[in-house]
Amino acid sequence: MPRYDFITKRIYVDAPLAGMAEVVLERKRASYLLNVLRFRPGDKVLVFNGRDGEWLAEIVASGRKDALLKIGEQTRPQPQPCALVYMFAPLKITRLDYMVQKAVEMGAGVLQPVITEFTQFSRLNPERIRSNIIEASEQCGILSIPEYSQPAKLDVILQNWPKETRLIFCDEGEESQNPLQFLKELRPGPLAVLIGPEGGFSETERELLRSKSYVTAIPLGPRVLRADTAAVAALAIIQATIGDWE
Repeated sequence: MPRYDFITKRIYVDAPLAGMAEVVLERKRASYLLNVLRFRPGDKVLVFNGRDGEWLAEIVASGRKDALLKIGEQTRPQPQPCALVYMFAPLKITRLDYMVQKAVEMGAGVLQPVITEFTQFSRLNPERIRSNIIEASEQCGILSIPEYSQPAKLDVILQNWPKETRLIFCDEGEESQNPLQFLKELRPGPLAVLIGPEGGFSETERELLRSKSYVTAIPLGPRVLRADTAAVAALAIIQATIGDWE
């Protein structure tokens, strides 16, 4: 994979990308480039759409708020989408923003909100979540845009669970402290990770999860972590042991 360009500005566009194509930017995005970032006609940006890889494009302005991009050469091909499913109980808005962004950065391919017994915030703004997904992808060189699934109750999700996917359940009630002893025993394959709400999982939910043959319960160390911190910790240890960091 070609080395990521850390210097050139990178933007997402919802349009097909190919050499010599022209892409008309949405007015809000064009105004941001021209009036906030002070880009000028002839300046270069990197563009991606989550499907066609990454391309170098030239800005062509037709006013203070209108611009189009002339697509040049491809800088990186489109990779295979990330398969890791990140399952989480919804949080307060600001913490949810952080958690979504970090999950994307850590390689989640699907974001699945899960409603549990102790979930305190069940109403979500899909557009806001999508915006956070795009922003994190733009800033971190991600080409495969993670999918966002509609919220669902935990028991409903488990009823329809694909048995070939290993579900790693971050259990605050696990007596041990080291997750490595559990993860190192797992075979490579489709993975999902489940983080609970601020109040943790109920005993009924813990028993239900532990009764499933496809579930592996792990601890996250000796300290109590907030849900958004637990997300980063869990995804890091999973990616480092049985994920795409290997």
